[in-house]
Amino acid sequence: MNFENLNIWCWIIPALVGIISGILGYYWGKSSNETIDNSDELKLCHEKNTRLESDLADCKRKLSAPAPKAPVASFTAPVAAAVSTIAFNAGAAKAVFGKNIKQDDLKVVEGIGPKIEGMFKDAGIKTWQKLSDTSVADCQKILDSGGTRYKIHDPASWPMQAKMCYEGKWAELLKWQDEHKGGKL
Repeated sequence: MNFENLNIWCWIIPALVGIISGILGYYWGKSSNETIDNSDELKLCHEKNTRLESDLADCKRKLSAPAPKAPVASFTAPVAAAVSTIAFNAGAAKAVFGKNIKQDDLKVVEGIGPKIEGMFKDAGIKTWQKLSDTSVADCQKILDSGGTRYKIHDPASWPMQAKMCYEGKWAELLKWQDEHKGGKL
C-alpha cells in the first residue's frame, strides 16, 4: 500500500467536500431568501405625514392670524361679562385621546356614562363649563335622584375633570385619568 498517495487524498477529499458544500449552501440560501414588500405601509405613512403637516400648517396659520379685536368692557359691566369662553379644539382632543371628542360630551369625564350624562342633561347641566361650576354636593344629588344603582359612583372629581375639558387641558386630563382609574388612586 502506498501511503504517500493516501496522504494527498486525505487533504483533497475534505477540501472538495467543503467547496461543494459551500456552493450548494450558497445557492440553497439564495433560493429561499424572501423579499418583504412594505411599500403599501410606507405609502400610508407618507400620506399620514402629509395630512399631519397640512394640519400643522393650518394651526400655525391660525395662530399667526391677527385676533379679532374684542369690544372693551366698560367699568360698569359685571365681572362675569368680562369672562370669555374658551374655544373647543377637537383636533387637540383627538391628538391626545386618539379618538374624536365632541364638544361638551360629558362622557369624557371618567365615571360618567351615557345614563349619567342623560341625568345631568335633564338637570340642566349640558356643558363642561356648567359641570365644572357645579358643586360635588349637587352632582351627588343628581346621582341620588337616579336611585340606589348610582350609589357606587363618586362625583368628587367630575367638576375638576370637566374644567380640564372646558379649558382644553387634554394631556393633563388624560394623565389624571390614567393615574386615577375609576377616580381612585
